[in-house]
Amino acid sequence: MLKLSQLFSSLITEPIKPTIFVPDMENKITEKQRELVEKFGVIEEQMGIAPAPARVNALLTIADTPELTFDEIRETLQLSKSATSNAINNLLTLERIGYKTKPGDRKRYFYSKLNQWKASFRKNISGLDSYTNMIREIRENRTNDTVEFNEQLEELANFMDYFMTESIAIIDRWEQR
Repeated sequence: MLKLSQLFSSLITEPIKPTIFVPDMENKITEKQRELVEKFGVIEEQMGIAPAPARVNALLTIADTPELTFDEIRETLQLSKSATSNAINNLLTLERIGYKTKPGDRKRYFYSKLNQWKASFRKNISGLDSYTNMIREIRENRTNDTVEFNEQLEELANFMDYFMTESIAIIDRWEQR
């Protein structure tokens, strides 16, 4: 049994080797890929995604490895732990990314759900239905004195119906090709 004094003496006589975290990413991104992450991130920001989640989603789309760990994402994008965690949770909630686990490994491996774009489009288009119904309910509960505005509301609702129908039909035709 090792005595406490022996433990301390070994610590004093044996130099402590610093541990340096080096991500085990086989997917070191190139300078061009880094540029693409930034460009794609900016486009996603313009579509309403916050900057950190936009960059995480971009990285998962652009990286040569289909799955990345939390630390690989954090190190590659040089984000703090909290920013990385918040970005990942945001993207999981939006169903833009998913994760897998591997037997005997506690890490989560995050991946882009890009392959589910048709289902995502369908869901987003169908989500417009509640917006359209709300426009119609607003129209029904407005005064009849504002004829022009009421007609604009009705036209918007009719267009939304048309848009949803045609958009779903486009996806259906795409799948049948």
